[in-house]
Amino acid sequence: MKDATFGALLAIQFLTRLPVTLACPWTPATRRWAARAYPLVGALVGAILAIAGTLLAGLLPPPLLTLLLLSLWVALTGGLHLDGLMDLADALGSNAPLEKRWAIMKDPQVGSFGMLALVFQLAWKAALLWALLAAGASPWWLAPVIALGRLGAVGLLVAVPAARPEGLAHAWQQSLGVRDLALASLPMLPGLFIAPGMAWLLAGLAVFIIIYGRAVRRAFGGINGDIVGAAIEGGELWLLLIAWSVWSFVTI
Repeated sequence: MKDATFGALLAIQFLTRLPVTLACPWTPATRRWAARAYPLVGALVGAILAIAGTLLAGLLPPPLLTLLLLSLWVALTGGLHLDGLMDLADALGSNAPLEKRWAIMKDPQVGSFGMLALVFQLAWKAALLWALLAAGASPWWLAPVIALGRLGAVGLLVAVPAARPEGLAHAWQQSLGVRDLALASLPMLPGLFIAPGMAWLLAGLAVFIIIYGRAVRRAFGGINGDIVGAAIEGGELWLLLIAWSVWSFVTI
């Protein structure tokens, strides 16, 4: 139980900017539990956004509500995954040899491709969030979207090897297996009975992770922390698109 508690707190510390001041041990057991808690932390972030969206829905016009929710979304995660997306975009946009792409990804400076990726990522997230709310969807649909985005990260860590024996992604992988992915998926299963639209989100997530995993393995030989962070951002955007499509054209 102690390892599970420390693992959950580690996941909150790593994935959010929510204040957790307790120093948690970094051990194989706590790493496993942290990965298992990734979707729960995502659901927590989504719940905070949903509460804000519900309370402010009648007070703000849709464009301002959308901007506020997106700003809070970025603030809660500290832009951690956006940083990975920008690094990945700069590396891919360079069209350089593999070693040069790795060097670009490690460069703390952001290039033009990274800025373009950031602008379009936030613009598309805002547009889809606005469209989803305008279609009459509850803000609470953000909870499964954000939770599943982090479940996708766990799937990527389990299914795709680290490109190099270094860094956070490699460290996480030393403690993870298929069982951990299954346990991380368990909190999502009740949603299949509560909201039929969850099945579309789960299927869409699986397709995204398979395609993304193959693409980054071909481009980089595997994953690292930036690639996993970019997967969370890409997964959230893809899931928002699916949620809006299903809500608009299929009964959820």
